[in-house]
Amino acid sequence: MEYFLPSDRFSAAPMVDVTTPAFRRAARIFTKKATLYTEMIAAQAIVHGKLSLLEFAPEEMPLVLQLGGSEPQMLAKAAREGEKAGFAAINLNAGCPSDKVQSGDFGAVMMKDPAHLAACVAAMQDAVSIPVTVKTRIGVDDLDTEEFTRSFIGAVYSTGCRHVVIHARKAWLNGLSPKENRSVPPLDYPRVYRLKELFPDLHVTINGGITTIGQCKEHLCHVDGVMLGRALVDNPYIMACVDSEIFGDGSAVKSREQILDEAMELASRFKSEGQPFRRLGQHFLNLFASCPGSRRYRQYLSSHMGDDDGARVLADAYARMKSVPERE
Repeated sequence: MEYFLPSDRFSAAPMVDVTTPAFRRAARIFTKKATLYTEMIAAQAIVHGKLSLLEFAPEEMPLVLQLGGSEPQMLAKAAREGEKAGFAAINLNAGCPSDKVQSGDFGAVMMKDPAHLAACVAAMQDAVSIPVTVKTRIGVDDLDTEEFTRSFIGAVYSTGCRHVVIHARKAWLNGLSPKENRSVPPLDYPRVYRLKELFPDLHVTINGGITTIGQCKEHLCHVDGVMLGRALVDNPYIMACVDSEIFGDGSAVKSREQILDEAMELASRFKSEGQPFRRLGQHFLNLFASCPGSRRYRQYLSSHMGDDDGARVLADAYARMKSVPERE
């Protein structure tokens, strides 16, 4: 049995309202090698018949289904449906601090009961033959000592799970919003590095505060994989360097203009499929981030998201960016 994917060397983090099928199809213009994730999907929804949540296009692979839930057998049933749908792996969310997730007793709150977390992971592993992985943090509330981190990761490890994604911050379940939980608790990368030393056969992916390819390479000297989230929203062009710089496949890095051309082709396919351009266009808003004229591009694209002809909107946005020299 495989415990992790070769593509896990670089992955795009699961993000609510971001890592939709449209995002994932857009991401494949930039990188063919990286692992992509769904948004977190409630296991209960899948078990109760909402199988449309599991639909994806073949080009999105390798793609991981992230599940939210805390009932072992329900998670096992949802994982089984995910395997049937063709996902490359199943990931359990044990790190999200949102109120909605807490109310369902899953996400980051699961760290407070390592034995129950392990039972969930074990049930999922028994149900499928594809990798089952866990995304978590280094601690939760006042349970944030290094000993605690070792203990709950050890509980996951004891199930046979051999891939964890660790956001190198603890989660505060009360007093901080999900957004603040992504930036206020301090990062502790060395603690994640030491986990890799303690569990050498555990595939450790590090997450949190990583914004450049250079930083990715530094982390990869200590752990097995890197995961970026909001940085890919703010500057999606980071992904254009992944295949050559992280996977070393020898491919040339596409220019932003090449990516725009492919985005226009994808927008045309969206139109032929009857999908609104807005779903796709939002993921190219920051394609030209930090480039001269990028503000004009972004403003035009943003204000024309409702237009039917997405390819034309993208072309017009680029034309406006190039029309007048601008100091930015």
